[in-house]
Amino acid sequence: MTEPNGRERLFAVEHRTVSYVSGPLLVAEGARGVGYDEVVDVTTPAGGARRGQVLEVEGDRMVVQVLGGTRGLDRPGTAVKTRGQVARMAVGPDLVGRILDGSGSPIDGGPPLQPAAYHPVGGEPLNPYARAHPSDFIETGVSAIDGLNTLVRGQKLPIFSGFGLPAMELAAQIAEGARVPGSSGDASDDFVVVFAAIGVTQREAAFFRKRFAGSAALERSVLFINRADDPTVERLLTPRAALTAAEYLAWEEGRHVLVILADITNYAEALREVSAAREEIPGRRGYPGYMYTDLASLFERAGRVHGKDGSVTQLMILSMPDDDITHPIPDLTGYITEGQIVLSRELDRRGVYPPIDVLPSLSRLMNAGIGEGKTRYDHRQVADQLYAAFSRGRDLRRLVSIVGEGALSDEDRRFLAFADDFEREFVGQGKSSRTITETLETAWGLLDRFPPTELKRIKAETLERRAAEKASAIAQTNP
Repeated sequence: MTEPNGRERLFAVEHRTVSYVSGPLLVAEGARGVGYDEVVDVTTPAGGARRGQVLEVEGDRMVVQVLGGTRGLDRPGTAVKTRGQVARMAVGPDLVGRILDGSGSPIDGGPPLQPAAYHPVGGEPLNPYARAHPSDFIETGVSAIDGLNTLVRGQKLPIFSGFGLPAMELAAQIAEGARVPGSSGDASDDFVVVFAAIGVTQREAAFFRKRFAGSAALERSVLFINRADDPTVERLLTPRAALTAAEYLAWEEGRHVLVILADITNYAEALREVSAAREEIPGRRGYPGYMYTDLASLFERAGRVHGKDGSVTQLMILSMPDDDITHPIPDLTGYITEGQIVLSRELDRRGVYPPIDVLPSLSRLMNAGIGEGKTRYDHRQVADQLYAAFSRGRDLRRLVSIVGEGALSDEDRRFLAFADDFEREFVGQGKSSRTITETLETAWGLLDRFPPTELKRIKAETLERRAAEKASAIAQTNP
């Protein structure tokens, strides 16, 4: 017997020796020929069926996580049917524009998916030798990211947020405004956003559905929604299903895919819950000791491959408990990813949106995606000057709180005023989306208040070229 994807399907074997049920897990005895990660069907005492996945095999015992939860299951009336297959997801070009649940089934009322293939949700690790170095930037439309912490194709970049900060709104804004500029500067048609909402509330789920459906973003997006009241185990499947869809679109369709995972903290909490149900020895703050490896199995699925036109880029939202950046989740994430974007509670209280704190934020691959022919010739120098001027302005704020503004020189007052204007005009762009040109022009508008002698991070030839461009623009406006 064969499956639709042409693979041979093994005969099902039913096991009626369930010995233990706890949380989302059950243990069945007499398991022979069962493999790790294998998909099983769990038959309930009422005759219903739920999908499960083998987490562990020890001798003739298998531990199964039940995707629909174990409520209503008992030991004598429950059976586990094995099929000799790992968890697979239907993939195909018609995924784009659809809204799916956490396991990849449509929930938008549209027609059934017409799969081109079935791919394992666990993915296949990329050969390190086949990996190409990330290059070329992705324009998010957010100045604090595009101008100062540029996201590069193939990169994995987390957004560290505190609970209550508008991280979800920022994620939706990026999903709407992100694009890959083509050679002519226009948006490339082969760009797709895969958005995975993990463990979100009903209000957040409704927000994402309305936000995507009410704009043109859904036409180039795949939206996965896993709600907080869905089974815990499905939360572990959601990011893997989203990445499976992204890998198909990137490696087989040749598209540039931006995967947004929100919120990784909800995923880690589900991982801790399942670990506790398995009675594993806890690690830091109760999280399993293998959480680093598990997170790496998600984040390392981003990248570019030699000989492939597409790319997979990851932008993940991560809520820090108690705003603690040393918490195990952000701490471990920082070891795996290439930088971080940090949201500020102080900026949020002052009404600055998006409240991105640029000084602790970092994109380690920024230099690979900017410059002449990618963004603009002056990008790196402008970013360096913005950082230097804003950092000095922040230091002066602390000094003013001690000695007062009257003790400052005229030069110091310029930098102090720059820090306020920078946060209000450059970082606090509001809900609008900016192109990289608009971002850099906004930056120059702030830097023009300084005499050239104070712009020490910008080369003299760049200042001369900039002056010539301004003179040419004025000449064309007033012939």
